[in-house]
Amino acid sequence: MAPHPTRVGLVFGGASGEHAVSIRSAQTVLRGLRSGANGERYQVSCFYIDRRGGWWPEAVATAVLERGLPAEAGDLPGPEEPGGFRGFPDGALEMEVWFPVLHGPNGEDGTIQGLFTLMGVPFVGSGVLGSALGMDKQAMKAAFAAAGLPQVPYACVEASELDASPGDREALLERLESQLGYPCFIKPANMGSSVGISKAGDRAALLAGLELAAGLDRRLVVEQGVKARELECAVLQRADGQGDGLRSSVLGEIRFDADWYDYETKYSEGLSHTVIPAVVSEAVSARARAMALDACRAVAAGGLARVDFFYDEATGSLWLNEINTLPGFTSQSMYPMLWEASGCPLPDLVHELVLGAGGSGQRLNVEGTAP
Repeated sequence: MAPHPTRVGLVFGGASGEHAVSIRSAQTVLRGLRSGANGERYQVSCFYIDRRGGWWPEAVATAVLERGLPAEAGDLPGPEEPGGFRGFPDGALEMEVWFPVLHGPNGEDGTIQGLFTLMGVPFVGSGVLGSALGMDKQAMKAAFAAAGLPQVPYACVEASELDASPGDREALLERLESQLGYPCFIKPANMGSSVGISKAGDRAALLAGLELAAGLDRRLVVEQGVKARELECAVLQRADGQGDGLRSSVLGEIRFDADWYDYETKYSEGLSHTVIPAVVSEAVSARARAMALDACRAVAAGGLARVDFFYDEATGSLWLNEINTLPGFTSQSMYPMLWEASGCPLPDLVHELVLGAGGSGQRLNVEGTAP
């Protein structure tokens, strides 16, 4: 008797500033899971998490995916529920493997990974530790530093430092200016997709950037600005039993005309473009691909990741920028495009990801059915 299709729960949305991006990513992942042979391998059910953190069943999730827009309170059936997780909607407990497509806090930081781990159900992507370390830029950078991986100079700041006395605040600004100079970039530690990031060229802009980031997170990172190309590498943990299974893609490069790669530039048509494979020497490519795997190991990331670099062509310097343990899957996202260029098209990619689903100590077998 042929095995039954594996029941995959695709969960997206989330109480995060990257809610809208998650919807677009989920559309792409769903297309891949229902394409070609995957249509027989998998029975996909979609679940939507609204911006307050409430979970909704397939009917609501399907409507959101068809519209491509977040649901508003009036779009959701029944009275407005309290925010946060209040239990699973119908059908969720029947899932044999979960495919989270959630970017940012409450989906990429180990929280939902902890929920799936407690359930004992396999899920795509990193476990609790890898997700938490990869999400928090302060913890991520500390792990990279401990592993001896090159990074641009940076400083960690707590939002509470901005509430100190005027003299202490001035001392903070002077310390950052002395350590990093201008230009510098201010980032919330626990946001992605360039949300809350700003570039500062003077003290007034530095203070404004710190206040902006502090409104989103109590932990901040300030980085020295460098003139460099932005390279990216995708990592996939294949379920082939060879070593830790981590494999790296070809490199890609982000090119844009804006002053820097902010949220609008990243997600607006025509404001940026990608070059795949990146035009770099084989030596630079090999160095970046090896460093991408080292970055994953440094933070215990698995399943999938996108690792970003700064490359100074004049000096040959290659710095590790950050790791993203649940990278975007939109039509403009590098992760699926990098694997496409590496010989792994979208349907094969999502199949590999489901086969490698872990995090809870369980695995799916290579036929794509639950053990």
